[in-house]
Parts: sequence; structure tokens; C-alpha cells
Amino acid sequence: MTESDVARPITGPVAVIGTGVIGAGWAALFLAAGLDVVAHDPSPGAEERLRAAVADAWPSLSRLGLADGARADRLVFAADTATAVAGAGFVQESGPERMDLKQQLFAALDEAAPAETVIASSSSGLTPSEIQAMCGRHPERVLVGHPFNPAHLIPLVEVVPGRATSDAATATAMAFYRAVGKRPIHVRAELPGHVTNRLQAALWQEAYSLVERGVASVADVDAAISYGPGLRWALLGPLVNQHLSGGSGGMAHTLAHLGPPAEEWMKDLQPARLSPTLVDLLVGGVDEELRNIDEGELVAQRDDLLVALLEAKRGRAALP
Repeated sequence: MTESDVARPITGPVAVIGTGVIGAGWAALFLAAGLDVVAHDPSPGAEERLRAAVADAWPSLSRLGLADGARADRLVFAADTATAVAGAGFVQESGPERMDLKQQLFAALDEAAPAETVIASSSSGLTPSEIQAMCGRHPERVLVGHPFNPAHLIPLVEVVPGRATSDAATATAMAFYRAVGKRPIHVRAELPGHVTNRLQAALWQEAYSLVERGVASVADVDAAISYGPGLRWALLGPLVNQHLSGGSGGMAHTLAHLGPPAEEWMKDLQPARLSPTLVDLLVGGVDEELRNIDEGELVAQRDDLLVALLEAKRGRAALP
């Protein structure tokens, strides 16, 4: 049986619960995909901030291509959680990463959402099994759907089922995210930080250590990635890049010739502890790196280049 055989069709609007930076990005993406969105966030002024965030994201999403019928005014802001999810075909939760709030929220979502509606959490810190334990009715439809900021532009989403998650819920989430233009990966084990944040953490660990030991400045560490392997990583992943480094011999050649020294490098990587001294070094280094740069313009240019890169990658069928 294939994934498509067990995936359920999505009927009804998408409910977005929690409309901070991540939730607003999800809402904008779903609207651009031509879907109806019902959102809720109890914070004062949340509706106004959400509508402004969608408006800010709309030009970039328009460049990438809007689905038929896509309109920002297909967004409805609900007065409470139960109303938002009562008729939802899919629920995307992006509330604060606080266990006490999550427990209250998921109990309410589980009670009010239709029985077969998938409830996906954007959580980067909680495992899906922890979240499922908050749902007494239907834990089998609960999983993690973890995006990356800016959520309306970065295609990656990590789909992480918990111990109780059904195959149908996982398949439905994977198919739904593909349908709205995401690139989902199925994470097959529950680990702190899922997959991508663990990969980032491995890099951060050595970056922090290099700064702490005075090997390189914050700006030099950033340049080492953004003007070096980061350019390749935006096109192909680290393992395929290793394969290409081996020429005609591919990955086997790379591992045979560079594997042993790489193992020695890995053994020499240093742990880093975020002491007050190191925090000051990192914060001060970033402040110095950005001293003459307008951060609003920095973000605008980043997003503009992200869109251009995504547009360019679409026409490259050989890129996996």
C-alpha cells in the first residue's frame, strides 16, 4: 500500500492556531495555495498583526505563483479555538512552546476538531508523543509538522509521527504539505530537535567553539558558510555534495580518500557551553557584523533572494 492509498482528502478550511511569526507564515502560504483559512490567537491585536503579515508576504508569494482562487481576503479570524477548528479539514498549531499552554490548547483542539482531521504542531521542541498525551479523544491524528522561518518561503517541513499516530494521518499530512508547495520529509524516529535543528546544532556547536577559542570572528564564521559551502547547500544537500566531490568515483571515492581525515576532524570538534562570556562574544560579534546594515533591508534582501533562488530551482529537474 502506498502513501497515496491511505492519505485522506482535505475538505473544509485550514485552521491556523497561533498567529505569531510562524503561524502568520503558515496562514499566508495556505491562502496563496487557494485555501480558506480560519485563524485564532488570543493575543491582543493578533488579527491586525496577522492581516498585516499576510499583506507583507503576498508580493513574494505572488512572484512564486498564486493558486487559482487565491485571495488574502479568504482569511477569517475566529473568536475562539473551538470555533476555528470546528469545521477544519486540517489544523496547524503554532502556539507558544510552553507545556502548560500546550496542554490546555491541545485538549481544546482534540475536543473541538472533527475526529479525522489531522492536527499538526509546528513545535521544534516537543515530541509528537508528548503532544499526543494531551489528547484524550483522538491521539492517532496528532503529529508534528515543523516548518522553518520564513515559513511562507522555505519549503522544508518535517513531518514527525508519534507512537500513536496512524499511517493515514502521516500520509495525509505529507500529501497536504506537498499540495501547498512544501517539501516534506518523513522523520521516522522521535528525537529532540527532530532532524534539521540537530544538523544546525552540530554546526552551531563548532561555530561557537571557534569564536570562543579566538580561531575566527563571528563575521568570519558567517562568511565561511555563506560564501563557501552554504552556496552549494542551497542547491544540493551535504551528502550529494560529497558525492559530487568524488568526481567519477562519486561518494565511494570521497569516503575512501577524505573519510579518514574527516573522521579525525570530527574527533577534534570541541564542545561549547553558552557561558555569559561566550554569549557576550556571540552577541557582540553579530552586532559588529551588522553595525552599518539596516536589518529591515537585510530581511527584505534575504527574502528577495530566497524567492529568486526558489524560482530558479523550479526549472532544474536534475536537482533532487
